[in-house]
Amino acid sequence: MKINKVTIIGLGAIGGFMASKLSQVLDKTQLRVLAEGERKARLEKEGILINDKHYTFSVVTPKEQEPADLILIATKYNGLDQAIKDIRGQVGKDTVIMSLLNGVNSEEKLQAVYGEQVLYALMRVSSVRTKEGIYFDAKSGYIEFGEAINDRLSERVMAIKTLFEAAGIGVKVPQDMKKALWYKYACNVAENQSSAILGIPFGAWRVSEDANALREAAMREVFAVAKKKGIELGEEEILNQRKLLSKVVYENKTSMLQDIENKRPTEVEMFAGEMIRMGKEVGVPTPINEIFYHAIRVLEEKNKGLI
Repeated sequence: MKINKVTIIGLGAIGGFMASKLSQVLDKTQLRVLAEGERKARLEKEGILINDKHYTFSVVTPKEQEPADLILIATKYNGLDQAIKDIRGQVGKDTVIMSLLNGVNSEEKLQAVYGEQVLYALMRVSSVRTKEGIYFDAKSGYIEFGEAINDRLSERVMAIKTLFEAAGIGVKVPQDMKKALWYKYACNVAENQSSAILGIPFGAWRVSEDANALREAAMREVFAVAKKKGIELGEEEILNQRKLLSKVVYENKTSMLQDIENKRPTEVEMFAGEMIRMGKEVGVPTPINEIFYHAIRVLEEKNKGLI
């Protein structure tokens, strides 16, 4: 199996990272961006600036029926349901679909429609999206992906791994992808939301024990829900995340803080909203996420001029 055609839907910070990397090994007939309307017109006319380099990608619409070997979904959470519909024309019998969203339920939504064609994936990349373009640390970003369990690498995982490595994308294939997803989700729930409310960059967690206390309490709340779902996470992951955060550029900001500062809608429904819902489902209180939820909704109301 070889991956020759890739379609990306969502050309924000994560989609831009993947598109710029893959364009080094795939030509414009092989790498396509799925868009329509004003977004399609803008991408075709202006292109996009990624790490100060100008890119123009081949843009296809949802109406076009041309299956890809691999589809990467990199929209915001509130665009997932539409993306699931929009990719239909790009899906053939052997197409592999991967969601690069931050949550833990996008794979379930995709599997409900496309079944076993869906692999699990998560991104680890610090990126910034501004009006001018997308910027990321080209050396530190990587993707974790695979089947639910990866005791042995399947043929399709090997094929995608080969493509990504050729494009200079760092790759990890965890043995347990669901555990890896929940770990990343805990980090996102804790870091994105607390930083957005407090207005702090990544560097704050190097120097403030109070900031860490809030972040780690939120992670433990996610772990408690995960445990009820059969996912074991604990203090080892807490300590590991402290080490990882110590290496992030001090001034870098989480995507949710960037959204608040730029008056964009946030992904609070995917983070606190989903945590509250899942907590009720499994009987685990989620008081920290309830506070996060309402605090971020207030910030969004301020940005809309409602307060």
